[in-house]
Amino acid sequence: MSLQQPTPEFVYRLATATEWFAAQESGAVPTRDIDKRDGYIHLSTREQVIETATLHFADAEDLLALEIPFAGIADQAKFELAPKRGELFPHLYGALTAAHVARAIKLNKTDAGFRFGDAL
Repeated sequence: MSLQQPTPEFVYRLATATEWFAAQESGAVPTRDIDKRDGYIHLSTREQVIETATLHFADAEDLLALEIPFAGIADQAKFELAPKRGELFPHLYGALTAAHVARAIKLNKTDAGFRFGDAL
């Protein structure tokens, strides 16, 4: 099986509404312990973000998908294999700022996980 590097128009960072509002004040999108441990900021493509939210943020009530134009971070991003999911994921080797974010999209909870809602 060959994995080809995608070139999406947008990539996504999951954040709570509280984290996003704080990022708008400070200018910096917060990192999590997993980002610090791995040395990069974990992102997802549009096709991956709902499953990522369901797997890692199932209890979140105010989850957002921060939509980031890939062209704005491409020079610091790499698509790398996530062995547990068998897919290439975008990883950002640099800071993610609120200015990188084009819009925040609410993720609505469903019985099966999440779905895209309205932009804030």
